[in-house]
Amino acid sequence: MCGFYGVGMDISRLRDRLIEIDYTTDSVLERIGDVGQAGLHRNCTLPADVALAGADDPLATLIRMFLLRQQVPSGVAERAFGGCFFDVVAQGIIAVDGGSARAVVELRPYASPDDGASGWLVSDLTPGLDGIVEPTRPDYVLGASPASLTLAEITMRGHVGQALDLGTGCGVQSYHLSRHADRVVATDLNPRALRLARLGAALSGMDVDFREGSLYEPVAGERFDLIVSNPPYVMSPPGGQRLTYRESTFTADGLVEAVVREAPAHLTPGGSLQLLTNWAVTQEPWEERLASWVEGSGCDLFAIERERLDRFAYIEMWLTDAGLTGRPEWEPTYREWLAYFDHLGIDEVGMGWILLTNAGRETPEIRCESWPHAVAQPVGEVFAAHARAVDAARLDTADLLVLAPRLAGVVVETTGQPGAADPEHLVLRQRTGLLRGMRLSTVTGAVLGALDGDLTVGQTIAAVAQLLEVPVEEVAAEAIPAVRQALAEQYLTAH
Repeated sequence: MCGFYGVGMDISRLRDRLIEIDYTTDSVLERIGDVGQAGLHRNCTLPADVALAGADDPLATLIRMFLLRQQVPSGVAERAFGGCFFDVVAQGIIAVDGGSARAVVELRPYASPDDGASGWLVSDLTPGLDGIVEPTRPDYVLGASPASLTLAEITMRGHVGQALDLGTGCGVQSYHLSRHADRVVATDLNPRALRLARLGAALSGMDVDFREGSLYEPVAGERFDLIVSNPPYVMSPPGGQRLTYRESTFTADGLVEAVVREAPAHLTPGGSLQLLTNWAVTQEPWEERLASWVEGSGCDLFAIERERLDRFAYIEMWLTDAGLTGRPEWEPTYREWLAYFDHLGIDEVGMGWILLTNAGRETPEIRCESWPHAVAQPVGEVFAAHARAVDAARLDTADLLVLAPRLAGVVVETTGQPGAADPEHLVLRQRTGLLRGMRLSTVTGAVLGALDGDLTVGQTIAAVAQLLEVPVEEVAAEAIPAVRQALAEQYLTAH
């Protein structure tokens, strides 16, 4: 097997062949159907195999080899790849043994319905298909995982000049960044990941500057408008086998801390870092720990804890991910991990999203919240609007009163006894993004409900005061904090 995928191979020929075969997400879905696709999401190949009904045409052959991990007769594989067959064998993309051909790496079509990013991803073969448990090689290259897809959904997609994909893995984030960034740099510590990512990018016609190295070392002295990362954040004890795509040599969540602490030196004014990650939950409140990472940086921090796992559930999840289920190593590794967490005082692990923005504020905005509830993806627009929302919410009172914001993407929910004159509860509910709910009083409901982009906050407060026959000062005292909250949490938009 060749050690450097793509070198010496005419990538354009293989790309043209994939296009000719129509090896795309839409065509694959059409062939295997929704049931087959759902089966693959469960790591079960039989529904897709049934849908193919024994077909051996080129498209079916590529589905069988790369998605179902089936061996096919070498003659069938040769017909599928046409004139590229000997290239893909020589480059170690497929292997031929005793008249049969099999995939060595996974070549998977990729397309995002959110921003149109598309192409082909190259990664290591999906583990655990059909219940087959296999140990994972240390330099394993993960494909487009649920975590990486979530990061793509939460990433802001406005045009930027320079973007950095930190810890690129198979390169999936670069596929999205390439659509709205003038220049994309992608880094990774794993040489194997870079080789596969380069091949996938070349097949997909993307111009990405791939660089090898740890964290920000490959981009020393450079600044970016947007940095995205799904770093190897898994907190495992030292000394055991580490999987490069998920673990580092840092203690506990030290790698995540390093990514956050070092980011300001690599962000342009107004530039942002977006992370999908996890952090240790100790006796110190997690909000204070994360805030300490940006202290003195002048950067805004917006962290959302989406889930929290106790240490047992966390360890079991990653032992399963490593293919140790049912193996003799399971229990001793489990106990070693528990002892490591005990030593560090880690009781639970928070999992979520971090947005760091080089806002240049004298007093940065630090917002850390738990939101384990449903969201409406993609939520990238929420993060994109965060800095503007904070700016509006922090206006001095005089400027706030002449602002004319409007409610956007919300509904008002009321609950109460049938026939009652007034509702017992009044809630402003977002229909997009984080789907937050904001409890309202009669006064705040009247003020917020009247803000339609035409009336200013001051005019609306005066009108509500007249309607309710109460002093303007009383209405203002209750309404202004609610308006600030509604602006900060994006119930109201200021433009």
